Amino acid sequence: MFDLSLAVLPTARPAAFPPVFTNVAPDPSLPFALTMPAQNVAAAMASEARPVVLDRFATLAEAMHGAIAYAEQSNPEETPSLLAILDRDERLVLAGSAADGAVVWCHPVSSAAEARSVVTEASQLRAQASRAADWQEPDLARRLRHRADLLEARLVDPLWRAFAARALQVAA
Repeated sequence: MFDLSLAVLPTARPAAFPPVFTNVAPDPSLPFALTMPAQNVAAAMASEARPVVLDRFATLAEAMHGAIAYAEQSNPEETPSLLAILDRDERLVLAGSAADGAVVWCHPVSSAAEARSVVTEASQLRAQASRAADWQEPDLARRLRHRADLLEARLVDPLWRAFAARALQVAA
């Protein structure tokens, strides 16, 4: 699920990177968007949920640093939030869980067979979460859904798989 050896710990931002989240409206011409899932349940159920764009960046490294800055600004008592970096065509480049001032990146799948396995496991977790909700266990259901989200975060677009895996190695 997580490649914990590749976790990116919070660090001071190098001076070369611009301040994070200073844009009122992110520049749509920049290729990498740092996003988080929309919280609109009705839109999600209708398959019309669009991710919330936190900011846009010129490079993947800047987007990764932006995610770390977001994690550092988040409240430690909040549940971990899923962050995703999308390219200009809204393909998943990299995703991870932001909590406690750090981002734990999800290592991308390496093949189509592994992707199918991840989809199957995430589907099983969502079914378990549904049963847990039926049994009046909302905390368990929430944790199971979050685990399913983290598994699905590994489903990086095939175009970006090798590049994202290498970016995680460099970041470690």
